[in-house]
Amino acid sequence: MSKSNSLENDFLLLLFNNTNAALVGDATGLRGSVAAGSLFISLHTADPGEAGTQATSEATYGSYARQAIPRSVAGFTVAANLVSNAAAITFPPASSGTQTVTHFGVGTDASGAGKLLYKGALTPSIAVSTGVSVNIPVGDLDITED
Repeated sequence: MSKSNSLENDFLLLLFNNTNAALVGDATGLRGSVAAGSLFISLHTADPGEAGTQATSEATYGSYARQAIPRSVAGFTVAANLVSNAAAITFPPASSGTQTVTHFGVGTDASGAGKLLYKGALTPSIAVSTGVSVNIPVGDLDITED
């Protein structure tokens, strides 16, 4: 059994754009947060898996930090059950260390274990060394609900 396309899209709009999902329970439906807040994009050196957290296999190179993306149309584009980043996501240049980042995560916390909501592969993987900044161009962070 799966959700309908309509509910999948409503769910993504609620989570990523803080938009009410109308007619679930009552006319106003599932409501967005009073303060939308942000979701946090993380980088990983391996697939964090479905049981992982935001910290599972998370990048540790110097100057690395998760990037806050607003839960709004300024942060995410949602259409036809597909979520993409509405603006480029740029991580600070590495100040030390070398790692290859292979996956991204979308989670709830700026640091620590945090709740990992979605994860996916970066294609291609990105070799990070001193001075290298990871940049995810507009529309390249794709998340689907099915």
